[in-house]
Amino acid sequence: MRKVRWAAAAAGAVLLIAGCGSGGDPAQDRGSDAPSAGSSAPAKAASDGSGSPDIAAVRTEIAAAATAAGFTERTPDKIPPALTSCTIRWQSDGAKVTDSRKSYDSTVATLTNGGWKESGRNEERTSVTQAFDKSGWHLIAIHHPQGRVDGTDLDSFIANDTGPACEKLFQEDLAEKTKPQS
Repeated sequence: MRKVRWAAAAAGAVLLIAGCGSGGDPAQDRGSDAPSAGSSAPAKAASDGSGSPDIAAVRTEIAAAATAAGFTERTPDKIPPALTSCTIRWQSDGAKVTDSRKSYDSTVATLTNGGWKESGRNEERTSVTQAFDKSGWHLIAIHHPQGRVDGTDLDSFIANDTGPACEKLFQEDLAEKTKPQS
């Protein structure tokens, strides 16, 4: 299960770093807090007794921490429709932040103070990727200086619901993407 979570997060990180989006309508690229029409896993409600916050609460927590730290959100890369009820991608607009590393560190500190527990960390030169867990969610926080084609820094926060319904959707999405082409 942990391998699938890391694989899904890594796949998301690769898409973010590569800058893959649909290139179409920004409103479509933004993703949705509501389940897509074809999604078989509705967003978990906090009132379901699981103690796990719903996708809207997690999105709000990430956005509040990032904007308080000085980030401005840009339209994130497109989330596969089947995963919109399980995944959050919050990306900063690197052109609108004075010191992205300082804002990244401040965002991470706020999230940690809010109960996110660090579960992994990788630093290479000036780039850092950290993993956190909280109440059935797994978060990957990425800071990569000049990570975009336009020369701006890349700061992203990708959260995945780790519940069984979403695990199944992530496994199906990964299997589809790794299936041999005929």
